[in-house]
Amino acid sequence: MSRSIDAADRFQQRWPPLAFPVGVYRKFAADRAGNLAALIAYYAFLALFPLLLLFVTVLDMTLRGNPDLRQRLLNSALAQYPVIGDQIKSNLGSLPGTGLPLVVSIVVLLLGARGVASAMRNALCEVWDIPRDRRPGFPLSLLNEIALVLVVGIGLVVTTALSGLAGGAGHILTGAGALIGAVAISLCLNVGVFWLAFRIATVRQVRWRDLPVGAAIAAVVWQVLQVFGGYVVTHQLHRASSLYGTFGVVLGLLAWLYLQAEVTLYAAEIDVVLVRRLWPRSLRGEVKQQESQDEKEGQRDDQRAA
Repeated sequence: MSRSIDAADRFQQRWPPLAFPVGVYRKFAADRAGNLAALIAYYAFLALFPLLLLFVTVLDMTLRGNPDLRQRLLNSALAQYPVIGDQIKSNLGSLPGTGLPLVVSIVVLLLGARGVASAMRNALCEVWDIPRDRRPGFPLSLLNEIALVLVVGIGLVVTTALSGLAGGAGHILTGAGALIGAVAISLCLNVGVFWLAFRIATVRQVRWRDLPVGAAIAAVVWQVLQVFGGYVVTHQLHRASSLYGTFGVVLGLLAWLYLQAEVTLYAAEIDVVLVRRLWPRSLRGEVKQQESQDEKEGQRDDQRAA
């Protein structure tokens, strides 16, 4: 058995198409990124309803005279959460429409949503091995988190609007060209959103040119998840509902958020492995010390370049 594992290990190290994914997986495991993804999913669950509440309020204020477009945009936003979106929609209200209550509510919601931004920033800093003394302290950390919330939130609103327009494009343009064009623009905007979000989350300690590959992969995977996520969540929700009833919806939503967080961190790990050339890597646990040394050398190279 040991000789077979050694032979497989030597083979994967000699073959780059296999060595690179193994390197990404080993880096993901070494960073305990699964735990970081779980923390992001937890805070995303807490921030989801406040942000959707803010989104519904903005739609009510700006599209009061166009209820059809409002409904289409809301459905597009809730489509980000397959199967569960209908349950979320039935429990959503709205904020006070004007005056000081609206301002106070927006501030409170943004502060409440900063938890997911803090978890995302911490995860990206751990992935890139950014020392704690190079991470911003208060109040810069608060500004960083709010900026991350705004980037992701505005990106979601814009891509949601494009999805809604794509859904109604049949009334204006014929054929599949309008739909394909809207999806392509949405994908490009998603790449930009992830690129900027990765830059903000790494507190500007990582160069712009080191981030586009992971941003592109994350954007594409999120689009794919929107296509196949319905099946994943339906399967998970069916099993959970049969055991936990109404709580199955909560479990299904948490599973969906965790999946999104995990693939995002995998995309970030791909950037790190590419930039620092952390492959090939051995499958054996006893080379962990050498791998750690490789990571430190890569980190020193990045610091010298910066």
